Amino acid sequence: MPSGKTHDAITFLLVAPVFAASYAVTKEIAISTVITATFLFGGLMFGPDLDTKSCQYSRWSICRFLWYPYQKVFSHRSRWSHGLIFGTLLRVIYFMGILTLVSFLIAYIFATYTGGDLPRLMEFAKTWQQIGAYINTNIGEYALPSAFIGLWLGAASHTFTDMAGSFVKTGRVTEFL
Repeated sequence: MPSGKTHDAITFLLVAPVFAASYAVTKEIAISTVITATFLFGGLMFGPDLDTKSCQYSRWSICRFLWYPYQKVFSHRSRWSHGLIFGTLLRVIYFMGILTLVSFLIAYIFATYTGGDLPRLMEFAKTWQQIGAYINTNIGEYALPSAFIGLWLGAASHTFTDMAGSFVKTGRVTEFL
């Protein structure tokens, strides 16, 4: 299998082509920038190797603990972590859930410390909606889908590289699909 350095090099090599292709399709610099930035983030920090102690995992530094449950649930190179269909989607859902839980924990600690009221779950949902509305207003209505496309492309470049390595070694690639 390719090393973390190889995956990183491929990610960096594909930045310009990803921007060019996304601009050719969308004709919008803002959306192309979102796709390219999230491609870079997806390839370097949000890719399939978060299911093991890897370069991607190490880059999270003090926030690595957020990915520990993910590592325990998903085995390395499973179709759920490296899969082209579900891999990125599951990481996005997982990460949004973890962010919500950590935010709730911080709010709980703050409320306990100050004697204030604990925010309700609907307030957290409203906050996510406000963040989405802000992004739609300031970047464009296709910013969030474009961000997902960029994350998917970053993860897909990693998975395709792993598939090529597996095919060279074993002649099979079905484990990733």
